[in-house]
Amino acid sequence: MKAIERIIIKIIMIQFLFLIITQLFFHKLNIFPELKQLTQYEGVTDNNFTEFLETFRGK
Repeated sequence: MKAIERIIIKIIMIQFLFLIITQLFFHKLNIFPELKQLTQYEGVTDNNFTEFLETFRGK
C-alpha cells in the first residue's frame, strides 16, 4: 500500500510541476498571443460579477 501511495504522490508532484510550467508559458511569456485575444473576446477576463447577480436575481 505504501508503494502505491508513493507513486500517486510522485504523479501529483509531476502534474503540479507541469501545471506551473504551462501557466508560465501561457501567461508570463505570452507564447500564444491569440489565446489572450480569444479570452478577451469571449469575456472571460471581464468583471461581470454584478451583471451576473442582477441576472441571477431575475432583474
